[in-house]
Amino acid sequence: MRTVKYNRSAAVTYAKKWALSRNPRYYNFDGLGGDCTNFASQCVFAGSGVMNYTKDVGWYYNSPADRAAAWSGVRYLHTFLTTNRGVGPFGEDAPLHAIGIGDLLFLQSGQTLYHTLVVSGFQNGIPLVCCHTADSFMRPLSTYVFEAIQPVHIAGVRI
Repeated sequence: MRTVKYNRSAAVTYAKKWALSRNPRYYNFDGLGGDCTNFASQCVFAGSGVMNYTKDVGWYYNSPADRAAAWSGVRYLHTFLTTNRGVGPFGEDAPLHAIGIGDLLFLQSGQTLYHTLVVSGFQNGIPLVCCHTADSFMRPLSTYVFEAIQPVHIAGVRI
């Protein structure tokens, strides 16, 4: 296994293309708790090009009935990215000032991570994000209301 760079530009290009619509290749989870993490996973996949098919703890999507919990579950995606030692993207919790385009922001209430945002740019140092559920295109993070935020910097991809 070797480590390659995460293609941040590809992730953001995908985020901007699909922020306000749905890629028909993927199921729309809006009616099942929200589509934000499914969308974030699609963006990370666009930047990584590889899925992790490890049973129970992997990160993959074949169909709505054949996917990892980490593909569409907020807490599960955070856990996958920050603990993954196998194939696929991996990252680390980071301070907000250390994130870049293509990284993810997890909004938190109490101990619950509840929304996933894709960093797609910056304006005057403020992250701009794309996301699904409450579909947003280049929305300033400063317009969100949340108790806490957990940024995840994607460090690379193992292939």
